[in-house]
Order: sequence, then C-alpha cells, then structure tokens
Amino acid sequence: VQLQASGGGSVQAGGYLRLSCAAAGGIFSRFDMAWFRQAPGKEREFVGAINWSDSTTVYADSVKGRFTISRDNAKNTVYLQMNSLEPEDTAAYYCAVEKATARGTPRSPNEYAFWGQGTQVTVSS
Repeated sequence: VQLQASGGGSVQAGGYLRLSCAAAGGIFSRFDMAWFRQAPGKEREFVGAINWSDSTTVYADSVKGRFTISRDNAKNTVYLQMNSLEPEDTAAYYCAVEKATARGTPRSPNEYAFWGQGTQVTVSS
C-alpha cells in the first residue's frame, strides 16, 4: 500500500485547510485509516481515525469539534478537514492504514502499518 498525502500549507489562525490522502496498491476500503501529526521535538500524536465499515470517526480531544475526517472508498481517499486552525496545530500531518491485526479503531501509531510521507501544516498567529 502506498499513501500520498497532500493539501498542507501555511494559514493564519482561524483559517482552514483540507488534507487528502490517496491510497494505492491495497484493499483500502477494508481498513481503518487515521491521521497523526508530529511537531518538531515532539512525539507523533493521534489526530483522528475513521472506521472502514461504517465511517465512524474518533478524534483527539485537542481537535474535536474543529477537525473532520471522511473517506471516499471509491476514490481510495481519506480527507481531513481542519477548521478554526490554531498555532498549536502546526505540525507535519501523516495518514496511515491500520495493521490487519489491529482491533477496533486504534489510536496508537504502533497499530498502523502503512504511512504517507507527511504534509506540513503551519498556522501563524
């Protein structure tokens, strides 16, 4: 499976961005997918995930109510709509596909097998 993330950029606080993650080479529609982010000097952080079967979503508390994950299985693409961006959201954002052995919709990066290359989001105050 190959993942290609795109849509990052620089915005002012309060602005919005929409990230996309296109998957190729695998059965995308049968796996949960997630977004993580990593700021310089910090550990990779769970942002949110979407269930493969019913598109149920879960989010980190820090983004709940501001970010929305969706997926289009026909296009093998998952999206992250980010509204009301804050400087604290500045990070490289990564999409990931869960391991076949993962249970539920995991939040740990250790439960994800394939990763995109990351797309940078910078929010200025």
